[in-house]
Amino acid sequence: MDHFPTTEAAVTALRALADDFAREIEVAHDIGADQTSRRSAAGVGVTTDPDGSLPHEAYVEFGGIPRVSVRLYPDDDALIDVEGVECPDIPRDDVPAFLRSVFGDLAHVKGRRFRPGYFLIVPLPGDRTHKEYIPMITLSPWLSGRVR
Repeated sequence: MDHFPTTEAAVTALRALADDFAREIEVAHDIGADQTSRRSAAGVGVTTDPDGSLPHEAYVEFGGIPRVSVRLYPDDDALIDVEGVECPDIPRDDVPAFLRSVFGDLAHVKGRRFRPGYFLIVPLPGDRTHKEYIPMITLSPWLSGRVR
């Protein structure tokens, strides 16, 4: 498994992934404690963290179907949105593998009958999976096409 020590390293990996799957990619960078979403208490004009580091956050959107966006946080995690299903707290090192599963048609949706609902199941390396609940009313055509 690859290790991405910085947000920029992860963005570089996502650009390569976009090339591999022939997808357009747009990236927006927020640099500085006064710009990143988790540092709202930093104060006006404060750009560094107390330890002197400069936090870097990136928002990435991929073109095509499924609609996918990624917010890479400076805290080594990410929020991935797949067709409106938010998958929070994904470790930054798992983001490329997560997206390979989604773009490579390995991800699927599993339904359950008792207390009806659906789950987005995304296989990850090492026999791991990420499972995210989907309310029934939000199944997009792409998600509906992957129900097992």
